[in-house]
Amino acid sequence: QVQLVESGGGWVQPGGSLRLSCAASGITLSRYHMSWYRQAPGKERELVATISAIDDSTNYPDSMKGSFTISRDNEKNTVYLQMNSLKPEDTAVYYCHAIRGILNYWGQGTQVTVSS
Repeated sequence: QVQLVESGGGWVQPGGSLRLSCAASGITLSRYHMSWYRQAPGKERELVATISAIDDSTNYPDSMKGSFTISRDNEKNTVYLQMNSLKPEDTAVYYCHAIRGILNYWGQGTQVTVSS
């Protein structure tokens, strides 16, 4: 079975950092475009970052604020999201997404809460 499992979420104070992980099983992560999305209470799910399966190039929406970095470790079959300088508006459930042609998969999400 295909499974994406996010971890690393939790509570941090504003200005703090978290590193989220998305561990894949049942698929070879390096063959998939990988993205992180987030969904805050009462808001739609939005794209945070993408890393390409073609050349490992990364993309971040222009509207995205803060210091986020997506990366992958193909030997560990895991994608990461490093989040620095976190703000309360970054509070959301963060989801890992894998896509390859018609195939796509979602993780169950991990909660990130930023508050003082």
